[in-house]
Amino acid sequence: MYSQAMKSHERDKLDELSKRLREEQKGLLMAAAQSAGLPSQSTLQRVAQLELNISAIENTLADEAG
Repeated sequence: MYSQAMKSHERDKLDELSKRLREEQKGLLMAAAQSAGLPSQSTLQRVAQLELNISAIENTLADEAG
């Protein structure tokens, strides 16, 4: 368990990671939207995994802020 308060550069790193994950997720969703059919199961799973990771980062940042 991380016991010290999160440093500014650590928050910045988490923010950067969150941004990269969101960009990846957006790319997958946009590609799926361009397709005539439904997205593949692997695409749906990847989008869901990305969402879980983004949420975990947001929760970590919120816990540190509050």
